[in-house]
Amino acid sequence: MSISRRTFARNLLAATAGVSLQTLANTPAANGPAGKLKIVCVGGHPDDPESGCGGTLARFGSQGHEITILYLTRGEAGIPGKTAAEAAAIRTAEAQAACRILKAKPLFAGQIDGAGTVDNDWVERLGSMIMAEHPDIVFTHWPLDAHKDHQCASLLTIQAWMRNGRSFELYFFEVCTGSQTTGFRPTDYIDVSATREQKKEAVYCHTSQHPAEIYASADCNHALMEQFRGIEARVPAAEAFVRMSVEFK
Repeated sequence: MSISRRTFARNLLAATAGVSLQTLANTPAANGPAGKLKIVCVGGHPDDPESGCGGTLARFGSQGHEITILYLTRGEAGIPGKTAAEAAAIRTAEAQAACRILKAKPLFAGQIDGAGTVDNDWVERLGSMIMAEHPDIVFTHWPLDAHKDHQCASLLTIQAWMRNGRSFELYFFEVCTGSQTTGFRPTDYIDVSATREQKKEAVYCHTSQHPAEIYASADCNHALMEQFRGIEARVPAAEAFVRMSVEFK
């Protein structure tokens, strides 16, 4: 009897319970289509998916799974002194370079940086973009992030999960914990010790965003976050996630 990719993912998730995400990240894609998972990451701006879960995306990619990064905006407001069009062009190119490093397909939803919107039209539009990828696992922002665009990306993704029968596994990632992500209590960890440098290389593609500050500033210290989550997971470096479950309904 043939088994669908989604059935494969759900069976493996059910069988592995508390370590399900880590187990999937350790599982190579099978030779046939049943074992190749489709992973989608929805972020507010270029550099958010890379800094929030770039190590995890690289981990799945190294196992042969398909990765898509869906950016809600092109970061139009993210470069002082540049017009929206100029900033969008620069940050789009940076995102595309980062995706090449992560072996991911970049997609851009078309919202405008700083003007994140959640309405019926966008629920349908972003939901259609997500479902067109036939995802098994979707990562997005923690819905309590301080940045409105992060909240919008998260809420639109949650709507896609709810409106499509919870047909994919949904996980939330953290960025700049303490200054942007708050109230985050992880349910799952991914050991990114082996992909940490690949993640850093992807983040450093975003030269317009001062990547050294993303990794080492007082407000946004992802190097320290990786070490701290690694201590919690008892590995050298980790990324942490909160799993969206049916109990949240």
